[in-house]
Amino acid sequence: MASREAAAFHPILQHFGVPRDGALIVHSAIARLSRRGFRAEGIIEALLDYLRDGNLFMPTMTWRTVTPEHPNWDELETPSHTGVLTEIFRTRYATARSIHPTHSVAGFGPAARLLLSRHHVDTTPVSANSPYGLLRDYETYILMVGVGLETATAIHLPEETINVEFYVRPAETAWLYPCRDRNETVHHVRARRHWRLDRDFNQFGSPLIAKGQLKIGTIEGCPYAIVSQRDLLRDVFAALIDNPRATLSVTAQQDMHSVPATSAGVF
Repeated sequence: MASREAAAFHPILQHFGVPRDGALIVHSAIARLSRRGFRAEGIIEALLDYLRDGNLFMPTMTWRTVTPEHPNWDELETPSHTGVLTEIFRTRYATARSIHPTHSVAGFGPAARLLLSRHHVDTTPVSANSPYGLLRDYETYILMVGVGLETATAIHLPEETINVEFYVRPAETAWLYPCRDRNETVHHVRARRHWRLDRDFNQFGSPLIAKGQLKIGTIEGCPYAIVSQRDLLRDVFAALIDNPRATLSVTAQQDMHSVPATSAGVF
């Protein structure tokens, strides 16, 4: 008999056409589902069961806690601050985690180690060598549970590709972070940080919904959304090519002098 979690999540993935051997990135806030009796372990196991020949990824970000003042990062020991689901996945299920001081990703599946292997090569958080960049060559889908497109880290990829100097701190500010992997090897990763600007990633939702490329719904009152990473990034790349500041809110775009990079904050 299928678990309650499988009964909730499998139809979402199946109806959207996520292949069993595809790649799925999950962004989540599951407090509402937990109050309804859903177990984090059950959700993860339901997703892994569906993707029995595929790959599951979750962001395990640490930009709040790993800073130039506290630069040490450890693949196994440094906790994620992106929700309980990511921590349980990272500590109990994931077979690899990308080596990155601020924007690491945990994964499970036959291609997980490969796709997580080059995050530390570049100095920007979501570069072509990040998992999000490498996943562009795979059938990749993004599932958001309890959250929306504001959490879709993949959107930083076109930002960094089209207008890196606006969205990321200057190269000379890159800091050297000692990052210890699960084999006890320390990688000295030189990393820049994003400017914290007034972004509006949700603006890309309505056009994608209109084209049938983003589906939204609820699981016992908890909202979810699912989209192909290819479709999402196609629209974001097009918007940024037309307007290199397109991911900002309308207010920020109209009043750019109010968000100078030197005072916008970083993450």
